[in-house]
This record gives sequence, structure tokens and C-alpha cells, in this order.
Amino acid sequence: MVVNHKRFTKVGTDIEEVKRLNSQSGLSYNEVKKLLAKNFLQTKQ
Repeated sequence: MVVNHKRFTKVGTDIEEVKRLNSQSGLSYNEVKKLLAKNFLQTKQ
């Protein structure tokens, strides 16, 4: 027996769907900042 417990916000947003879509969206803001800083430091030398 498979139990499907979907979690929703008060306005009806599917929390698990948002997490799934976010994981597929690419780099996070902090990852981009880190990558840019690393590239900047490498080109500065």
C-alpha cells in the first residue's frame, strides 16, 4: 500500500513540487557569488 502525503501551504502551493522544481533550476544565488569571486581572483593574478 502506497501512502501519498502531499504538503500544501495555506494558499494551496504544493511544497514538494516547489522543492523539486528548485532543485532543477541550476545554481543558487550563493553558488553564483562564489563562482564569480573565484573567477575574479584567478583573473586578477
